[in-house]
This record gives sequence, C-alpha cells and structure tokens, in this order.
Amino acid sequence: MMAPDQIGLDAIRAARKAIAATIRQTPVLPSPDLTELCGAPVHLKLEHQQVTGSFKLRGATNAVSRLTPDQQARGVVGVSTGNHGRGLAYAAREAGVRCIICMSELVPANKVDGIKAQGAEVRIIGRSQDEAQQEVDRLVAEDGMVMLPPFDHPDIIAGQGTVGLEILEQVPEVTTVLVQVSGGGLISGVAAALKAQRPDIRVIGISMERGAAMHASLAAGRPVEVEELATLADSLGGGIGLDNRYTFAMTRDLVDEMVLVSEAEIAAAVKHAYWKERQIIEGSGSVGIAALLAGKVRPGGHTVALLSGGYIDMGLHYRLISGEVVDVS
Repeated sequence: MMAPDQIGLDAIRAARKAIAATIRQTPVLPSPDLTELCGAPVHLKLEHQQVTGSFKLRGATNAVSRLTPDQQARGVVGVSTGNHGRGLAYAAREAGVRCIICMSELVPANKVDGIKAQGAEVRIIGRSQDEAQQEVDRLVAEDGMVMLPPFDHPDIIAGQGTVGLEILEQVPEVTTVLVQVSGGGLISGVAAALKAQRPDIRVIGISMERGAAMHASLAAGRPVEVEELATLADSLGGGIGLDNRYTFAMTRDLVDEMVLVSEAEIAAAVKHAYWKERQIIEGSGSVGIAALLAGKVRPGGHTVALLSGGYIDMGLHYRLISGEVVDVS
C-alpha cells in the first residue's frame, strides 16, 4: 500500500499534461551490443536528448507550472549539481519567473555555465550540496523566494515519473528498468508510474560507489549524511536530506534492488556509449550501462537502461573515450 506521502499515478498523468508543450518525448532504441552481451533484449531510453540535456526539465517544468501568481512574483530558488539547475532555470525563464540556483564548488564549470546561459543567477557556496542549501534557506527566509528542490517535492517527483509512463508505452514488454539514483526523485517517480500499472516490473537503482547517499540511507533504515566526494558521476552527488519526506520512503518501498558501480566502470560505460551506441552521455547518465557491462545486473527479458543526462565537459569526454584513466578525486 502506498504511504500518504507518496506520489501516485494520477499525479504523474496530470504532470504529463502540464509539461507536454515544453518537454519532448525522448526515444527508446535497442542496443544490439548490450543485447548480445547480456543474452537478453536491452533498450536505451535516450533522456539525455531532452531539451536541456537531462530528465530534470520534466520535474522543474511541472513544479513551475503549479506556482500561484504570488509565488511567481517572489521567484524560485534551488540547489543543484547542474541538471536540476539548468532545468529549473529553463522552466522559470519560459514562465517569466526570477530564478537563483545555489551550487557547491564541486560542480563542474560547464554545468555552472549552462545554468547561467538559461538566464538564472548562480551562487557558488561551500564544498557540498548541504552548504549550498543553507544559502537557499536564507533566500527563502529573508527574501521570500519559493524553494523548488531537486528531488524531494511532489511536483518534481510527478514530473520525473513521466519518464516511466513513456518507457511502458515504448517498450510494453519491459521486465526490468535501470534508473540512476541520487536524491531519489527520478527513481521514485519512475517506479511509481511503472509499479502502478505493472507491479511485476523490476526497478533497479544504480549509483556510484563514491558518496551514494540513498544507498547508505537505505542500509541505515533512515536518511543519513554521507561525505560528498568527487566522482565521474557528479550529478549523483549530494545528500537526500535528513528531513526527507518523499523519496526515501518511495525508494525503500518501490525499488527492488540497488547497485553501485566504480569509477572505472563508469568510465567504461561512457566510452561504450560513444563507440558502440553513438551517444554522448555524462558519467551519471551512464551508470545503467556500467552495471550491465560489469555484470552487476543480469537482465531477464526486456531491459531498459535510462540514459539520464548528456551534459559532460567535452574535454573530459574525449579523455574517457580515448581510454585515458581519469582520476577526479
């Protein structure tokens, strides 16, 4: 049974209507190489081809669409490792709403520049998402701005869940879906959309070994803090919030398994995506492929791996696809 603070299929379907004019339905393509490797059909959901380069635009657009006129006038603020900030900045600009994004020093410069290019003000605060969140809290308390967080918000989760609706329509025979996990907004929404229609579908969360907050929290049975470490999957960094209301419980209740991948496995996945799939994806977007290549997920039946984002520094991408061992620590 779904807990009171979980987001259901009706909210996700409503979000789909609200964001339809802004986002694109991204394609799903079969992967012959991964299918041969895994001995079962593998499909790739190309969400890195979303308007702003990641799934985050879905939740941000849904949340902005639900602001009251008074909230629109006060403006929106959020903390981000890059993709949420770019999505929120885009959605706010389209709605004519002021937007400030607070980020830690660990966020790559290309992602900071991408947010500024969407017209948002960026503030770099500290060396963790938690420190950046303190500035968000100040802007809410002192300036009256409206906080739209990257994951633990019902409208954000519902927007991200529209990915799940598309996956089931595009691959109706799907049995397993691999989804990135950071704060849990994406996997909560996708799992809610899928399980409400097909409870038999396995939803597997994938994160990196270096600083996986949701994985550590699930192991502890409650939200816990983890040290935020540099990683090729930088968009998956940050905590889930000790006062997490939605995504911890939804991930615990709806996700079947959690898998962690190493930095070398992430690098191999970025390389594979380019040379075998002809896709340019960031480290965070590659973790599903990484789990398949490493044999950490063994598909049975049709499997969909979500490629969640493609906003990678192209110099770093060149080094990875060339086989260079890149140490980001």
